[in-house]
Amino acid sequence: MHWYHKKLILFLAGIILGLSLSACGGGGETGTAGAGPQLPPKILSWSPPTAYSDGTSLNPVAELDSFEVYVNQSGVFSNADSPAAYVQAVVPGSNKVTTEFNLANLGYFLSPGVVYRVSLRAVALTGAKSGFSPSASFSF
Repeated sequence: MHWYHKKLILFLAGIILGLSLSACGGGGETGTAGAGPQLPPKILSWSPPTAYSDGTSLNPVAELDSFEVYVNQSGVFSNADSPAAYVQAVVPGSNKVTTEFNLANLGYFLSPGVVYRVSLRAVALTGAKSGFSPSASFSF
């Protein structure tokens, strides 16, 4: 196995460093948006990965393609699940890594008063995916 194949295989869950939710501000509207109910902004924010699981340095601007946003009520996510949104890894024209997404963009798929769980996966330009980040809960 070539070193670069090994490196991609090791692109795992530990890469996503942080996940937090806040209910203020703009941010990250590059995912799938529905024409559902008007919901207040609910910003999912994270720290981008900076290393592969084997400790090899990762340049998120040069090596990441996107982040996948997964949402469900159970908080259990698997490879068989489809992401609720795709977010470009790099903010177009800025050369900066995307670090937030407005969950209100998914209003078409969400119901007010229901508690949901959200998780992220980082996707490399090669198509390799990290594991799922620890989930966080939110509701509208």
